[in-house]
Amino acid sequence: MLPVISNLLNRILPARETIAARTSILARPPMQAVGINDFLNLDIPPREMLLNPILPERSLAMLYAPRGLGKSWLAISIGLAVARGAPLLRWSAPRQRNVLYVDGEMPLVSLQERLKAISVPFGTDISNDRFRILAADQIEGGINLSSEDGQRSLEPLLEDVDLVILDNLSTLASTTSESASDAWVPIQNWLLKLRRRGVAVLLVHHAGTNGRQRGTSRREDALDTVIALRRPEDYSPEQGARFKIHFEKLRNRVEGDGVFRSRLVLRALGMVSVGHRAISSSHC
Repeated sequence: MLPVISNLLNRILPARETIAARTSILARPPMQAVGINDFLNLDIPPREMLLNPILPERSLAMLYAPRGLGKSWLAISIGLAVARGAPLLRWSAPRQRNVLYVDGEMPLVSLQERLKAISVPFGTDISNDRFRILAADQIEGGINLSSEDGQRSLEPLLEDVDLVILDNLSTLASTTSESASDAWVPIQNWLLKLRRRGVAVLLVHHAGTNGRQRGTSRREDALDTVIALRRPEDYSPEQGARFKIHFEKLRNRVEGDGVFRSRLVLRALGMVSVGHRAISSSHC
């Protein structure tokens, strides 16, 4: 008798699951197209700037460079400037915002030392809740944002966050192959979901041997801003972390000379600009 019941249940349960899946699909609101006149008359608030003119709110951006060039220093400095509403280089943060910095690479003691050094020029008046840190070294099993479980575990921390900085892709979103464009799709879908929720994301990534961002170029498709750091031709090791900033993609409209190539020296107590020249947005 029991095998008969078991076989019956095996036939019924998949049918129920199929019905439930179909019901879920039918319950979704239908997609609707909007006529051009109606669309143009929609009341869509303009995006404000997190860091003017390079980083709008609800945007996706990437900062990449070869190992050891200073990308984490610049990424942290961007986060602190946005959190404090302070200027950074020729950029300006109009007001204070909430920032979450997610580190997937550094030992805790090294991360603490770096944050202490970089935060000095920004003063001590940054609220504890304005700039928050999530370090993979504090989490058993680390962080893997290429999986749905990893994405869901991070989302509760993003409820009131304006900017999340993911440093870096190689350690926080590990996949079987960096070059496989299909492996990037689930991560891209999640990033687009965050953008729809109003969260801006700055991805920190490594450059490959060809000087471009490592892995599939598909990563850049949905990005608003792509920033590359490169060594100056006259660089020597005793100069420390000295680099040029190149804007390879900048969707938002730029006015003035806030977008520029800059040669920087990063010192133990902050960032010192030692030369720059303005470029037009057509060169970005």
